[in-house]
Amino acid sequence: MVTKMKDINKILADNPVVPLVQSDDPASAVAISRALAAGGLTVVEVVFRTDRALECLQAVADDVPEVIAGAGTVLSAAQAQAAIDSGARFIVSPGLDDGVVKVAKDNKVPIYPGIMTPSELQRAFNLGLDTVKFFPASIAGGIPAIKALSSVFRGIRFMPTGGVSAANLADFLAVPAVLACGGSWLTPKSAIDEGNFDAITKLAQEAIAIARTARGE
Repeated sequence: MVTKMKDINKILADNPVVPLVQSDDPASAVAISRALAAGGLTVVEVVFRTDRALECLQAVADDVPEVIAGAGTVLSAAQAQAAIDSGARFIVSPGLDDGVVKVAKDNKVPIYPGIMTPSELQRAFNLGLDTVKFFPASIAGGIPAIKALSSVFRGIRFMPTGGVSAANLADFLAVPAVLACGGSWLTPKSAIDEGNFDAITKLAQEAIAIARTARGE
């Protein structure tokens, strides 16, 4: 199934939070994703930070049709292709790599590369991208940096990740150039280890409530 970036962006405009799913167990990744979906978050990023991340991604893509599953922490073109072959409907990278962008574009899969500086953002702009990950947001200048960059790159939307939490989510989402925020606070390791997936659903619901208040809904 081909998912266009504008389709994902439309979903994120309504529920502008992308939770990270990190697991070394496909069954756990499925349970986490279902809990997030039950809370209303239907775009999830399965991060490539474990040995079985590809299996986890494939399991979520196959067994949780109510979510749009993407791959995060994609570091190379080879990883990007493997992710797409395993069902990823979008790609997220911590940095901007031409090879990863090319694989995503060749496969018509949305790509959200990470940027931190004006030079990286200018490269992304000239690669034809209009939405980027801003990472790591908390040490890359946060909200003031996003405002400064968006004043120059007026058509670019940002997805800040890294240091975003329930405490500052509303502040980030109040910036017009911010499409959505990514974060791991929605999937705490303690809740996963305990099998407390209801806690994850509750965190998802709370995040949506914060987001809608921040955007005046």
